[in-house]
Amino acid sequence: MTASTFLKIGFSNLVATNRIIAVVNPDSSPVKRLIQDAKDRSVLIDATSGRKTRSVLVMDSDHLVLSALTVEDLTKALQEDEHD
Repeated sequence: MTASTFLKIGFSNLVATNRIIAVVNPDSSPVKRLIQDAKDRSVLIDATSGRKTRSVLVMDSDHLVLSALTVEDLTKALQEDEHD
């Protein structure tokens, strides 16, 4: 069994990188519908600590995770993690 690597998504919150399917911008209408649907199904995890949602992580467990970090910041962190 291999050890999971984790991505810092802000405010001391982490997600397992091997469970992430996509990191998307929350501003489009389809993503807003995804967020509302996840909220209705109780599979939404809000890790923004009350800040503005700047990215949405789609997980392989069908959960959505909201982050206050931008898609660009998370992408940069993921790429840096790959090079370590």
